[in-house]
Amino acid sequence: MSIGLLLPFIILIGAMFLMTRSAKNKQRQAATMRNQMEPGSGVRTIGGMYAVVKEVNEDTVLLELADGVHAHFAKNSIGAVLDQSEYDRIVHGIEPDELEDGSEDADEDAATDEDAVTAEAADDERIDLSKTEDEPKKDGTDPK
Repeated sequence: MSIGLLLPFIILIGAMFLMTRSAKNKQRQAATMRNQMEPGSGVRTIGGMYAVVKEVNEDTVLLELADGVHAHFAKNSIGAVLDQSEYDRIVHGIEPDELEDGSEDADEDAATDEDAVTAEAADDERIDLSKTEDEPKKDGTDPK
């Protein structure tokens, strides 16, 4: 047999090996993430629902979907375990406290001043696009 006949098979086997290896790595990472769940952590299900973990069992998880609303989900249905700050940002709209030192306040004030100048310039450049009945059309015909 010549190398020309074996080369496509070798490439095919190599590609299959790389694909299965990457899939196994993703499965391992997902299993590790699901095993790190503990009561109180925020999660996102594979369906896109956000909830708080109340209880972790062997194959299932008890999630609190809203105050007093609980549901059992399979562990495999958990798409992501979220940090507390990320969960609060997404679900409650609470931004993390980024203003820990005064240096960021000065930057924010400068940005606010620039926004005000930009807004004033935009007011000056506004064009009135409203239609009036008294204006003749540009093509010379009467609007009536």
